[in-house]
Amino acid sequence: MRLSKKERQAQLLETIQSFPFITDEELAAKFLVSIQTIRLDRMELSIPELRARIKSVAKKQWDETLKSLPQEDVIGEVIDLELDQQAISILDITQEHLFTHKDIARGHYLFAQANSLAVAVINDELALTAKADIRFIRQVTVNERVVCKATVKGTDERGLTIVHVLSTVSGETVIKGTIEMYRESTHAKGDVANEGGH
Repeated sequence: MRLSKKERQAQLLETIQSFPFITDEELAAKFLVSIQTIRLDRMELSIPELRARIKSVAKKQWDETLKSLPQEDVIGEVIDLELDQQAISILDITQEHLFTHKDIARGHYLFAQANSLAVAVINDELALTAKADIRFIRQVTVNERVVCKATVKGTDERGLTIVHVLSTVSGETVIKGTIEMYRESTHAKGDVANEGGH
């Protein structure tokens, strides 16, 4: 049974408040209406589009939380962050991320998303990449959304923090690996050479 416009908009507002990263496509499927109807509903309710919502939430939640680098230095949009535990970011692949004559994303963007998230999850004023062991599983193409999760696994005998990274598209793994992070609080300056930069 279809909802009235008033009922739909009330539930739409409630849904977006509970799940700020839900897409217009997902909302259209949920309420059995067209994507255009959802967009009109959002406009009437003064609800910004997904990208603007992500930036708003990220700005509010992470700017004061991120220690090792500012939000603008993270490749992708941070949507979840627990320092020294885990972090999640999303990266929508557009033309700027592609090889010149192919619809395939350049690998360094995918690595940069994972690497910068591994830096961001570290609860320290300075975090640098000491070593990265990354495996590329499949190509990523234009208009795909890459969801990257960085999980802190602990500190090894050298004092390096071990971060596992996993990037997926629609649940399918595209890259995975381990990044070893140098952090200022556990080393004297000069103990570890920075191989990968921020």
